[in-house]
Amino acid sequence: MADVAKLPQPSSQLATDPRPRARWHALWTQSHCERLVHDQLAAKGLHPFLPTIPSWSVRAGCQHQVRIPMFAGYLFLHGVVDKNAYIEVRKSRGLVSILGQSWDRLATIPDRDIAAIQLVLGADLPLAPHPYLKNGRRVRVMRGPLAGLEGILVRLDSRKGRLVLSLDLLQRSVAAEVDCSAVAAA
Repeated sequence: MADVAKLPQPSSQLATDPRPRARWHALWTQSHCERLVHDQLAAKGLHPFLPTIPSWSVRAGCQHQVRIPMFAGYLFLHGVVDKNAYIEVRKSRGLVSILGQSWDRLATIPDRDIAAIQLVLGADLPLAPHPYLKNGRRVRVMRGPLAGLEGILVRLDSRKGRLVLSLDLLQRSVAAEVDCSAVAAA
């Protein structure tokens, strides 16, 4: 959580300011290389952000808590990425790619999404990775009385979702509320 305190805050520049605005970019890394890439970028004076969450690990029969990346294989970079900066970032060992189409058309992460991640990390709540689910996605219920059932997730609240089961032949559907932590992408 130390990364949260030292993050650059979203800049508020006037529309008449000719300088490019610093943005958040997503970096895709090789498996288990998030910290390696983060440290290399920080050593170059750039502003990487690697959100981590606690997780239990067992090594040599001993259980201890370690910090793992919140989003396995990804970290974020805040700044203006011109061609020179792009080349410097790409030189990082363990980096696969900066998300986007080319160096001058990089994908950006909205400031509000990074702020939400910072807020969640700062709240000191129990966190765990979870498969990405969105409205309209086909899911399978993994446990509970509906275990094994597949359907479409149409509403997602903080705890409950609505699973819709459709019979194409009859052109009818039925909906049931399910615990969102009990479903996985089908």
